[in-house]
This record gives sequence, C-alpha cells and structure tokens, in this order.
Amino acid sequence: MRETGNVIVDLSFKFALDIISFVEILEQEKKYVIANQLLKSGTSIGANVREAQNGESKSDFVHKLKIAAKEADETEYWLLLCKSSENYPFNPQLSNGKYLLQHNFRFCHADDRKHLLSVPLLRNKILRASG
Repeated sequence: MRETGNVIVDLSFKFALDIISFVEILEQEKKYVIANQLLKSGTSIGANVREAQNGESKSDFVHKLKIAAKEADETEYWLLLCKSSENYPFNPQLSNGKYLLQHNFRFCHADDRKHLLSVPLLRNKILRASG
C-alpha cells in the first residue's frame, strides 16, 4: 500500500490487512463465527475512516470517525475472546495495532470537543503526541 500521509487512514488500512491474515488462520482452525465477526468489524474501521475523508460536513466527518471507533471497540471484544479462549489462536500484534488506532481515536474525540476542522490538524496533533 502506498502511504497517504494520513496517520489514521494508513494505520486502519494496515490493521485491516493484519485482521484479514488473522481471520485466515481462524478459518483454518474452523473458527468461522468469530472469524466472520472479526473480519466485518476489523475491516470496517478503515472503511469508515476512508469514508470520513469525504464527509459532507464537519459533523459528518466526526460522526463517521465515531463509527470507526465503535468498530474498533467491537474488534477489541472479538480479539479478547480469542485471547481468553483456550481453543482459539491469538496474535498479540493485533492488540498493538488496535491500541494505536484507539490512541488516535482519542485525539479525534478531543478534537471533536474543540470543533475539529480538518484531517491535517488531527494528523499534526497525533504526530506531536507520539514524537
């Protein structure tokens, strides 16, 4: 993937690719129900982030990012089930990717309260905080 320079877009795309790889392992283990749920929620994060980039208004942009954050929470739930179950494989790297996404969404919620105006503003705040 060619990086866009937008931290959340790039991280959510990479995370979706990692989720797809992990879901393939779950399917090999015949864990279809959790695999399906994880595939839907884990890839929906990036889809909503991408859709937010074309929001019709500031509130539409923020709303779509909030949906992505909810999908990230759901994804965390399915990953915790895998981690906690004796009969399911688990990939600890996915927890790290999920953490990075949640960290970035926290900045989004803070910016929402301060009337977030643009993705570059969000990206700059994230880069300053992580630097």
